[in-house]
Amino acid sequence: QIHLVESGGGLVQPGGSLGLSCAASGNTASIYFMGWYRQVPENEREFVASIRRSGTINYLDTVEGRFHISGDYAKSQVFLQLTNLKPEDTAVYLCSVLEPGARQYWGQGPQVTVSS
Repeated sequence: QIHLVESGGGLVQPGGSLGLSCAASGNTASIYFMGWYRQVPENEREFVASIRRSGTINYLDTVEGRFHISGDYAKSQVFLQLTNLKPEDTAVYLCSVLEPGARQYWGQGPQVTVSS
């Protein structure tokens, strides 16, 4: 079992920046994928960014160049730096990790609100 604890988020004006952190605990040795998703009420959960143990990084097209994901697999931590934020980035941001066998774990998700 893996437990995820996130921190960060909050209210920021358009064009501003925020940082999100996520730490995994438990049986973390087999994690091969760490990523962030976001969800807005009444919408489907949306992939935002991921970093694999191999080093491969992927981004949602609309955040590439504005968001930066980094991770430390030795410490089972993943970070997301959000810059040049737009109102449409407002969402609950969920940390997620994957183990072999497609076992996926989710955090509770900090709220990010972009508003003037």
